[in-house]
Amino acid sequence: MPATDSLRPMTSVQVDQTREFVASLDEKSETYWDMVTIGDVLSRDLHLSAELVILYADAVEDFNPWYEGWLMNRWHMEGESPFGGAIVPPMLISHFVLSVQFDHTKPFAIGSIHTFHDTQIHKPVPVGSTVRIQTTAVDKFTKRDRRYVRHEVEVTDVEDATLYLSETRDILSL
Repeated sequence: MPATDSLRPMTSVQVDQTREFVASLDEKSETYWDMVTIGDVLSRDLHLSAELVILYADAVEDFNPWYEGWLMNRWHMEGESPFGGAIVPPMLISHFVLSVQFDHTKPFAIGSIHTFHDTQIHKPVPVGSTVRIQTTAVDKFTKRDRRYVRHEVEVTDVEDATLYLSETRDILSL
């Protein structure tokens, strides 16, 4: 096992991932403005398991019983909400959008700040669904001598294309 800080022991996988990340910092970094072209589309699928929902709800201390599609020693259950079964906290999905907006196959982007966010929730997402999060770079603009990239986001069901959520997001770039 590789030596690590004794106050923060790491597995060999964690050590390898950390070393890979640190080595990647030597690659040519660009500003987000320079990395993105209007029309760029990125997407990923996300399975919204009952376990993911509970972990998120616990982390943000949102203990709404509508989100409970999991119970100790009973594991998966339908749950109850005014929409039928258990639903996903809407902002859980919004949290994952940033992981889609940045193309992780490119070198590290520097100097980016998320500055604007407008979310429209169209339908509640049932716990257990798999959604596709798709972001499209739709504009680049300058405001008060600062550069921004605007993205339009759609979150749809992978199986039947139901539109659950749409967003507009701006990212300030150096």
